[in-house]
Order: sequence, then structure tokens, then C-alpha cells
Amino acid sequence: MINYSKIEFLISAFSQKQLPEAQYPEIAFAGRSNVGKSSLMNKLVNRRSLVKVSSRPGKTQSLNYFEVDNSLYLVDLPGYGYAKVPKGVKNLWQGLIAAYIENRENLCCVVVIIDIRHPLKAQDFDLVSWLQDIQVPFLLVYTKLDKITRSQRFKHAALLDAGLGIKAADRVLFSAKTGEGKEELTERLEKYIKM
Repeated sequence: MINYSKIEFLISAFSQKQLPEAQYPEIAFAGRSNVGKSSLMNKLVNRRSLVKVSSRPGKTQSLNYFEVDNSLYLVDLPGYGYAKVPKGVKNLWQGLIAAYIENRENLCCVVVIIDIRHPLKAQDFDLVSWLQDIQVPFLLVYTKLDKITRSQRFKHAALLDAGLGIKAADRVLFSAKTGEGKEELTERLEKYIKM
């Protein structure tokens, strides 16, 4: 088992040339701006503010690399959905991010984070469809569980599942505040890393 507490910031990459050598498996974290990506990553690694949480959408502009337990890279991708560019993931995530996801041979999973409180957004659908098309493994995580009631959870989750064409077994329900879903998330990530 990987010890997620043994983590350090490695590099902010603004170009392909700056990416570290592909020596460890990589898990990338993707989501719309302000979806709780930084909070999820901080909860996963048992830190308060290793990954900077911002109230300003679209703050992350680079691929931020973290080295975990001398055996894994976690990659924080820029949030999408706020950039003032044409629709569609390829357009929103031009250049660096699209090239990274399509070409990085040690990328074993993209964790796609979606806020459970809201109906499915076109950009989330586009991202998942694109990952399916290019056959990059992904794991859906519905966040902010603590912000809705138990009965709302299942209704909202079922609507997102239906919109994305997935089964309940294909995603994780998560709360960065309470830690609910953290154990399941680490178990699922372990399987991707072993693949």
C-alpha cells in the first residue's frame, strides 16, 4: 500500500519539456474550477494545505506534480469551465493538458471530480467522452457529499450516473470535509496503479 502521507511538491510544469522523467505511475486529478479538487487531494494525502485551495476559479495554470512515497506521482491539472475560450474539453484544455493526457505513457488514471450538488455539465460529459475515445482509464468521484442530505445524494448520484452512462460501481462518493469515501478512493487508485 502506498503511504500518501509521504508526499512532497515536485514541480509546476508549464510545458512538455518541464515534465519530470516518467519513472513512476501517475494519477492526474481533473475537474471544473471550484469543484473541490484541491480539497480532495489534501484529504487524500492527510495535509491541510499541500495543494493550494483557492477561492479564485482557474488559479491553477500548470501541471503541478507531487511525489508520493518514492513510488507515485499525483498531478493536479488546471480546472476547466472558467477559461473564456470555445466549448469542449480539447478547446478548454488546449496544448499542454490535452497532449499530456494523450501521450503520457505512465499515466494510469485520470480522476474526474464532479460536484454532486449540480446537474451534469457539458464540459464534464465532454471530458469523460474524450477519455473514453482515447482509451485513457478514469475514475469518477462525486464530491461535496456533506453539503446535501442522504436522500438527495442517491438521487443526484443516479442522475449523474445516467447522464454519463455509467453504473454506481464506476464511481466514488466523497467528502473532503468528513473523509467519507477516502478509503474507497485509495483502494480504487491502488488497482489502477497495479494495472
